[in-house]
Amino acid sequence: MENKEILQLIATILALMVAIIGHEIMHGYMAYRYGDYTAKSAGRLSINPLVHIDPIGTILVPAILYISGAPFMFGWAKPVPIYVREVIRNGGYKGAINVSLAGIYYNFSLALIATVILRYIDLDSISSLTELFLVYFIFQTVVYNVVLGIFNLYPIPPLDGSHALAYFASWNRWDALANLLEAANRYGMVILILFIATPLSTYFFAPIRYVLSLLIG
Repeated sequence: MENKEILQLIATILALMVAIIGHEIMHGYMAYRYGDYTAKSAGRLSINPLVHIDPIGTILVPAILYISGAPFMFGWAKPVPIYVREVIRNGGYKGAINVSLAGIYYNFSLALIATVILRYIDLDSISSLTELFLVYFIFQTVVYNVVLGIFNLYPIPPLDGSHALAYFASWNRWDALANLLEAANRYGMVILILFIATPLSTYFFAPIRYVLSLLIG
């Protein structure tokens, strides 16, 4: 493997780790802001990656995707513990929605910041492997934060979008929708696999490709 390929692989792994671990930390931090100390007490607001690593989602799945030549890697960190009743008690259903979407807020913010930085970089002036590594990292930061942010917006259990929609439904007393989402929890992973591993993936990932084309072409 050439030096450039090694740098690109390391930059990709780091960008993915920053995206998925920061995503989970922000869920816990937002809950903390609403008076839920569960994640903080468990040490899950730490930036130490070791406390957030999920053997399957953080290591195995990305490795399989890389080895199989997938267009991009994907993964997840160990979910932070949240006592949502405490969040609702202090912040209502609006607080619960913000906790559900906190990771997505983080991913989109990071993607936009990285996009701005990338547009100010003169690619023709890169003169060292260190500079090349930084460009790779910033580029992959845009990619993986867009992927993770949009992916989690889908209202499919157990994704964040489904939690946010369920709390919004309860807030507005849309009991039928709330009950439907609760019932869908047991089938969420099956539905998700159908969208990812079948021809439906073309439509499922279309918003991700569209946003990436706007940001980085």
